[in-house]
Amino acid sequence: MRTAFFVDGYNLFYGLLADTRFKWLDLPRLLLHIVQIEEPASRLASVDYFTSSVKPSLATRGRASKEAQDTYIRALKAAKVKVHLGRHQLEPAKAPRFVDKSTHASRQDTVDIWKLEEKETDVNLAVSMYRLASKQACRPASERIEQLVLVSGDTDMTPALRAIREDFPELTLGVILPYRPEYQRPPPGSLKALAHWMRRVITAEELQGHQFPHRVTTHKAPAIKPDYW
Repeated sequence: MRTAFFVDGYNLFYGLLADTRFKWLDLPRLLLHIVQIEEPASRLASVDYFTSSVKPSLATRGRASKEAQDTYIRALKAAKVKVHLGRHQLEPAKAPRFVDKSTHASRQDTVDIWKLEEKETDVNLAVSMYRLASKQACRPASERIEQLVLVSGDTDMTPALRAIREDFPELTLGVILPYRPEYQRPPPGSLKALAHWMRRVITAEELQGHQFPHRVTTHKAPAIKPDYW
């Protein structure tokens, strides 16, 4: 079963990898490991990874955070992952002032804030999934993708999954939630209802067992694991 993966990089990082020592993740190997547990006949056809560039001025480690992300993207590309970059938009906004947990938010009592939003990632991911699904009928049977797997817990992807499920019922849809077991989050109901199968957590043992080597060969300079990762 030829399988294409679509990964929400922001969701993956903050749901699974932040504050861990497993950021140097060999994503294709991990995804193939998971999908073959769900369906042993699965084969990896492609991995598409969607993210936005780090803004050094807002990152915990400044320029080093941006350099670490760039290095990881080079390692992913060397592993034949197709990387799609969106953008971050920072603009002034207003938000309700926090008083305490017993006081409701009010639009009559606001403070000025900087609002950071990731732009284009969700739309790019949804369009890419649908476009790939729509092209399969024109391909030779031996080259057709038979399974699409979303790696995200974002319910904004629900309309895309619903459209694919309705328009291309021959395709199998899987969802891998980038959650740690200790978080005990309930699965997003709308994604669960549309998926043929869902993996709810990824363990620390799985992350540890699927890391890139310290030095990844690329077409140019090698990608070397950032020191603080």
